[in-house]
Amino acid sequence: MKKFKAGFLFLAAMIGSSAFAQDLSGTWQQIDDKTGSPKAVIEIRKEANQTYTGKIIKVTPRPGYTPRELCNKCPAPYTNQPILGMDILKGLQQVKDSNNYEKGRVIDPLAGRIYDAKIRLNSTGKRLTLRAYMGVSTLGRSQTWIRIQ
Repeated sequence: MKKFKAGFLFLAAMIGSSAFAQDLSGTWQQIDDKTGSPKAVIEIRKEANQTYTGKIIKVTPRPGYTPRELCNKCPAPYTNQPILGMDILKGLQQVKDSNNYEKGRVIDPLAGRIYDAKIRLNSTGKRLTLRAYMGVSTLGRSQTWIRIQ
């Protein structure tokens, strides 16, 4: 009987942990980590190779800021490409049975830099924290994105 209870608890724990894993796909409002104001709307989609890609579908107007149209300081293949419609997030892979995603790359089209990226989706699936860094995650910056229904 003890073996049955232990097996049942183990099975329930396995099912429970995978049931909480959320899908990253959807539309997200990017929040500027310096000002706290909305920056852009990003659409994240799951690719055939099971990675996630994020595209800018709207640049959010901000008071006193004229949005740049082209990625003019960006490395190839992004050089002089329109920011609107650009895939800025690529290659994210879900960590098995979790709300964590890693091994991605994100470009900051305003600074023209490409960073390593990882994401943690909160338990409700309505907010994510994107961590962008070069080399070591502790030396990076984080942004909050809010899911748009």
